[in-house]
Order: sequence, then C-alpha cells, then structure tokens
Amino acid sequence: MSYSNADTGSKPADPYKAANTDSPKLKEKVEDLINFIDSCKFGMMTTRIESSGLLASRCMALAAKEGGGIDLLFHTNTESGKTDDLKSDDTINIAFLDSNGQWASISGQASIETDRETIRKYYSPTLKAWLGDLGDGKHDGGPEDPRIGVIKVHAKTATYAVTSQTRLGRSYEVAKGTVTGQAPNVNQLRELTEEELQEWRNFSS
Repeated sequence: MSYSNADTGSKPADPYKAANTDSPKLKEKVEDLINFIDSCKFGMMTTRIESSGLLASRCMALAAKEGGGIDLLFHTNTESGKTDDLKSDDTINIAFLDSNGQWASISGQASIETDRETIRKYYSPTLKAWLGDLGDGKHDGGPEDPRIGVIKVHAKTATYAVTSQTRLGRSYEVAKGTVTGQAPNVNQLRELTEEELQEWRNFSS
C-alpha cells in the first residue's frame, strides 16, 4: 500500500528522484557503493527493540565485508541490547553518511555469529577496550572471550547517493533550481535490488 497526497498528472511527483536517478552497469553500481562504505568506516545500525517494537540506532565500526563486499560484518558484545533485538527480529538497516551529504542505506537480514573460528578470523585487539577484562581468566576481551560475537548483515537491498560534483557546483545547482523551479541534478541516486545483489555475490564467488 502506497501513500499519496497529490495528483500531478503526467508530471513526476518527485522531481528530485527523476532528475538524479542513475542506473549504470551492475559492476559500477556495486563498486561505487563499496568504495563509499569503505570511506565512511562507521555506520548507523538500526534494529527493532524487542520489548517495545520501536526502532533504535547506534554507531558501529565496520569490521569486515563478505559476499564480494556487500555483506557487512560488525563486532558486538553478545550481552548487549542489539543482540536481544536481532534475536526477536533479524531485519536490520545500516546507514552511512559523509560530510558532503553522500549517503547509503543497506537493508537486510542479520545473523549473530559466535563460533570461535569466525571470531578469531575477524578479531581485533581493540575489542579489549570495549569489553574490558573481568579478571576471571575467561572474560578478558581476547579472541576466546564468549561475549565477543560478529553481526553479519546479509544485504537484501541498497540505495545510495554519491556525487562527482564539487560543493560549489552542487550549491549552484540548488540555487538555479530555486530560481527556475527545476529539480537540481546534484547526486547520482542508485538502487540495488535483491536480485542484483545476489548476482554480484555469484559473480564474485
């Protein structure tokens, strides 16, 4: 079911999307997304709170990527609230934003990986700073600490906007649009479907 509050006839109801939508070949679409994610390093992870059904977001450092770069991995303390959320509802979103207004949104399904082989593969010594050493010889923040898990995000869809224009160029486009009433062409707005993401995994494997 969609929402609409206007009838614009044959004209686009969302001129910004019409002016900025870009559909290059799959390789370019995916590689530009991966490069943007790598440049951000940190993303906002959104989950649904088990007790209330409300959404919660928190900043997470990207630990690694799989699936040809489109499936995202994050370290987690298995005793934190986000793991409770994901046990109840594994639907997840990761959003990235930079200071130039470029952004990406990846939606998918999350799994919580706790097997030691995976933990050792992606372990970082900096995890000790976040988990601490409880002094019991077991919960020490090391690779064998059972509190350390990996949240693996299997991407289902992705939408992102990047630009090759300078900030001055984008400002000019916006100013021109304010005068002319024409939507500014400031971004390359791209979407990746579930089928395209799976095609990329198959191609990369």
